[in-house]
Amino acid sequence: MSGLTVALALVPEAIAFALIAHVSPLTGLYAAFFICLITALFGGRPGMISGATGALAVVMVSLVVQHGVEYLFASVVLMGVFQLLFGALRLGKFIRMVPFSVMLGFVNGLAIVIFLAQFGHFKTAGVWMDGGQWLVMGALIAVTMAIIYLLPKLTTAVPSALAAILIVAGIVAGAGIETKTVGDMGSIAGGLPLFHIPQVPFTLATFYIIAPYSLILAAIGLIESLLTLNLIDEITNTRGRPNKESLAQGAANVVAGFFATMGGCAMIGQSMININNGARHRLSGVVAALFLLGFILFLSRWIEMIPVAALIGLMFVVAEKTFEWSSLQALRKIPRQDAIIVIGVTVITVLTDLAIAVLCGVVFAALVFAWQHAKQITVRTRIDDAGWKVYELEGTLFFASAANFAELFSPKDDPQHVVIEFGKAKVVDHSAIEAIDALAMRYQQAGKVLHLRHLSPDCLEVLDNAKAMVEVNEFEDPHYHIADNKLG
Repeated sequence: MSGLTVALALVPEAIAFALIAHVSPLTGLYAAFFICLITALFGGRPGMISGATGALAVVMVSLVVQHGVEYLFASVVLMGVFQLLFGALRLGKFIRMVPFSVMLGFVNGLAIVIFLAQFGHFKTAGVWMDGGQWLVMGALIAVTMAIIYLLPKLTTAVPSALAAILIVAGIVAGAGIETKTVGDMGSIAGGLPLFHIPQVPFTLATFYIIAPYSLILAAIGLIESLLTLNLIDEITNTRGRPNKESLAQGAANVVAGFFATMGGCAMIGQSMININNGARHRLSGVVAALFLLGFILFLSRWIEMIPVAALIGLMFVVAEKTFEWSSLQALRKIPRQDAIIVIGVTVITVLTDLAIAVLCGVVFAALVFAWQHAKQITVRTRIDDAGWKVYELEGTLFFASAANFAELFSPKDDPQHVVIEFGKAKVVDHSAIEAIDALAMRYQQAGKVLHLRHLSPDCLEVLDNAKAMVEVNEFEDPHYHIADNKLG
């Protein structure tokens, strides 16, 4: 029953996204069928729903307008190949590096996007409906939402979302209410999808045209899919498999491209419907795909009679449940930089697209992390029994802390022999090596003798000016790797 509910929610979304991409409604519906079926069967996150998405459609439209729909099909195939490579190289683990603040912004941003996208259904041929039609739609949406929220208090035998759609459809049909239906968006009647090799020249020129689009589509598709996977992991307290999901998304898009569809990725709205209905396994996704195909082949006339208002009400509920309302209170308690990331990612997701928002959030979070760790490098000084000055360094020496490191020392004021103790510090990258070399040069120019203790053998291998100053102790020296091309 959850699969049937998801299938009904997939129909208007697939049609709407197909129209955004300037392709036929059936192109979007067939895409939803293939992507949903293949990822449900072979994906790394049972219970997650995939299909044609708006995030990809807005990228596809310029390719279709400039070069035609056949180039779109070719780009979807190449997009799938890129995703397969991503999964085969086992790069899915990097999605775990997305900070929680970015996840919050992603979830809130998508909830707002889902909410705002529904208002496009209040237009007919690009023109807003009149007041009377607005009132009718609003009343039906309110009834739908009321059923979804209240029915579970009476019974959970039937998914409340499915019951709401069927009840509202029955009210509209029984009372003869004039309102916008799925059929008004475009016919969903069709036959079985047919295998189709994209009709484009198989040349380098074609590759140069579609490759940039395919890379962007692959990146957006994987980011949205793997972040949705992370979200469902948290909700269900289970662990998905990002690499397996990447492979399934790639295979699904390759197949979709060869059946003349627009491809797709995970859909957070439909996934939340499925998870909220209690679906945790692969069956609901497979059933959703098969029902969707059944709608196209046998039930198009009935599905086209479903009022769009019922589906809008369902998506409004999804948006409300997706938005992390607790994050609004948390903004006043969490560190300011995390609050900025949450708000920034949310706003960028709404104004641009998901990939840019997540990339900006990760970059900002990384810079904040680097800045905070750069300030944590400290030193304690003492004079040992021989009269040598000992600097005991603590913290991480890397590109962001190199400047602070240099300011900790005063070669002109130090005695003849100076020791820098690295036992409680870690040298991370080439910038750190350059900082040590530069400090060694300062001591040489001041006529002082510098002793470097407890450095990793990796550091000794790449140091230049300071190499002769390193005191090697194989039993006490730490062993860690640094990021430097000389060691490649």
